[in-house]
Amino acid sequence: MDFDTFLFDLDGTLVDSAADLGTAVNLLRAELGLDPLSMDRVRSYVGDGATMLVRRALPENAFSERHLQRFLQLYEEHLVDQTTMYPGIDEFLIAHQDKKMAVISNKPFDLTMHLLFELGLTAFFGCIIGANDKLPKKPDPAPVFMALRDLQSDVDTAVMIGDHHTDLRAGHAAGIKTCFCAWGIGRTDGFPCDYQAETPQDLLRLFPA
Repeated sequence: MDFDTFLFDLDGTLVDSAADLGTAVNLLRAELGLDPLSMDRVRSYVGDGATMLVRRALPENAFSERHLQRFLQLYEEHLVDQTTMYPGIDEFLIAHQDKKMAVISNKPFDLTMHLLFELGLTAFFGCIIGANDKLPKKPDPAPVFMALRDLQSDVDTAVMIGDHHTDLRAGHAAGIKTCFCAWGIGRTDGFPCDYQAETPQDLLRLFPA
């Protein structure tokens, strides 16, 4: 099938941001007198948005809106200390720069835009969607529908590319094909996908220019 629209998750798909997320989590925990978490533990908490990350990273019943806002502040301060684009992603974006592309992230919109700008990626995407108060997060298909509408794309020629079951569920619910990125920090939770890429380089083999 020929695709003309590629919808990407951000964290764990386009960029490896786990180290900086871990820095912010452990700085917050330190302020609360808690021991640091391992990077593997932090990675297992990523993929469902900042609120869920902070809930999982704190003891039961310790979550508060104030702690969430402090985490976001700490994370923004360390947003691109160690975050990098996965090797091979740039080749795919350049090869498909004539196609319609979007980022759909559960990361807050301002942080999504800031991160993409700092890594020089904003120009590739005709639509960038981050978490906000007006739109449900993935796995709800609403952000996928919004991206398709903004890009004037058809469901039959679009694919959702991501490393987490939330991406697969959102794409499936929207009626588009899905591709799971096995190199990321998420997991399928057994949810099926139409394509699977083991490495970023596999994307060009699955979806040649």
